[in-house]
Amino acid sequence: MRKLILFIWLLLPAAGAAYHYGPGVDRMRMDRAADATSQAQQFVREARELAAAEGDAAARSLWAKAESAYTDALEHLPPSSVIESRQLRLERAKAQMFLSKLPDAHREFGSIVEELTQDPKADAALLADARGALANAQYYRTWLMRLEGAPADEWEPEIEASRQNYKLLAEQAERAGETLIAKANQENLESSIRLARMDLEDLQGLPLPSQ
Repeated sequence: MRKLILFIWLLLPAAGAAYHYGPGVDRMRMDRAADATSQAQQFVREARELAAAEGDAAARSLWAKAESAYTDALEHLPPSSVIESRQLRLERAKAQMFLSKLPDAHREFGSIVEELTQDPKADAALLADARGALANAQYYRTWLMRLEGAPADEWEPEIEASRQNYKLLAEQAERAGETLIAKANQENLESSIRLARMDLEDLQGLPLPSQ
């Protein structure tokens, strides 16, 4: 009996090490990722409140902190946390839209939508969120391309992709009985059509759309 107790006692450090370097590592990484995510979400709330009161420029530093916190969270996530990773990448890309990082955000939105579309187990709400963000980025990118004098054969595919995404989102929301969401996407769809048809001189006289 004494030998058995001694044997178990000697195994305890090994068991602790196995947990620390096995499941324990993932648990610690998830905890750190959760803390960073919570911090990022707080920065986002503060950024939105400040932007509503004083404009987007005033909230830029808070968006930068949110982007950094989301990056920190992503770095701590274990490789198996695919769903959480996609959610964090999406939110980080949204923050980048307020930091003059449209190309990075646009590319990330497209990547996430493609991943979710090809995943039969993907969450439909997350896909709709990512598709909506992509449509917004495509719309905003078209606006900038037109102001910069890009030829029609460059910006037309971009606004057409935006239009198609808004149309799909509106149809999906309509089928699901989500009237307000369907209406919002229908309005966005109409805005994308107007942007494609608008004369450049008229476009130049308008303020940039909100991101």
